[in-house]
Amino acid sequence: MEPRILARAEHPISRRDIDANVLKVLYRLAGAGFDAYLVGGGVRDLMLSRKPKDFDVATSAHPQQVRDLFRNSRLIGRRFRLVHVFFGRQNVEVATFRKQAEAVADTDDPLIRLDNTFGTPEEDAFRRDFTVNALFYSPQTFQVVDFPGGVDDLEARLIRTIGDPELRMREDPVRMMRAVRFAAKLGFEIEPATRAAIGRHRADLDKASVPRLVDETYKTLGQPEAAHALVLMEELGLLDHVIPILAAHLKSRGATLAEQPAVRNMAALGRSIGSGLSPDHSIVLAALMLDLYRDEHRRERGDPRRIDLLGALRARGFARGDTEQMRLILEAFANLAAPTRRTRRLMRRPYFPDARMFFEMMAPTYSIDPTRTLRFLADPDAFNPGPVAPSLASDGTQPPATGNRRRRRRRRRSHHGVAQVASGSSDMNGAVTPPQSPDPARRD
Repeated sequence: MEPRILARAEHPISRRDIDANVLKVLYRLAGAGFDAYLVGGGVRDLMLSRKPKDFDVATSAHPQQVRDLFRNSRLIGRRFRLVHVFFGRQNVEVATFRKQAEAVADTDDPLIRLDNTFGTPEEDAFRRDFTVNALFYSPQTFQVVDFPGGVDDLEARLIRTIGDPELRMREDPVRMMRAVRFAAKLGFEIEPATRAAIGRHRADLDKASVPRLVDETYKTLGQPEAAHALVLMEELGLLDHVIPILAAHLKSRGATLAEQPAVRNMAALGRSIGSGLSPDHSIVLAALMLDLYRDEHRRERGDPRRIDLLGALRARGFARGDTEQMRLILEAFANLAAPTRRTRRLMRRPYFPDARMFFEMMAPTYSIDPTRTLRFLADPDAFNPGPVAPSLASDGTQPPATGNRRRRRRRRRSHHGVAQVASGSSDMNGAVTPPQSPDPARRD
């Protein structure tokens, strides 16, 4: 198949928009006689005039050849043998062109378990998941190379699988989550045949690699468009296989999805991410589970409807550390929503900065004014009700004031075992006796 090639004047990509270290990798590979392209999401985002989060490189060089070219590199991966080229804390991922997965009979299990067969640029393009992620950019010719029709789908704002969507979803069920992530991120629609294949094969998520599925869940719900992603997951039936307890909670509500507190919580998280927040996994989980947690928190112990939230999440592969931190943040939210003097103890906890940030993000969903709680934590006495203004007695005089002051214990300081009164004392009539000076004749 002849690819569609866009010359420099036909696309918006400029080398000025590509990271300098990525260009170094591309030019060194090309200088050594290998084909080298910028590929995947980086090209897609540049074509949409968006700033890519990262850049990937594909090359005809085999992993060991790439490793030999770059002393600052390391081989990684089993399923996908890759090379990471390091520039300080930054690393550039370099992959060798690979072949499309072998076709299988409909009765066989097409799940990909090994994908390390090298191929050509065309074969590499057709083994990728979606057309918009299969564009190649050459820094030598300044051309965009499009084998599967990704440019047309970018213009139509569609997420479409490459090849038969039924087979592609069965090969790798995590692609269903990726379709949701890209549709939400880009504001695209999922192409009808692709959407139908997701509906038919969503149960295959139960066969997917658990760590990959959990990782993709965090990527999908940890983006500025988190609320849209959650709605899509529920509409497509994916949430039933990723976090079933949350799917059941959403279904039990009468309101439309967009109006539900859980979705509004994710919208609040998304706004913070869009403003620069990089949330820990525990914050993403807490935003997802807050509304369900509040429902559970109101139920009596022993109520058969109560759910073990942490156990349910861990059964789905979410790490113990993340779920435990989520629990602390959710419990802190409940305390901060109705603060008492004991709530101030939270300020000494190591997780308090995260809990405070989370409370400030989520409180408006429940019509809670977070500034009042934070002022209370800063100065509880400022929010104590003062003495009630006395009313006039029947004879027109004011009743005697009732004592409203708390007694404070005088602190005694010990110096070489001898207690000294730090302040003067008062007698029964209120006269103050100054503190006694120590007897100069008395020696210890």
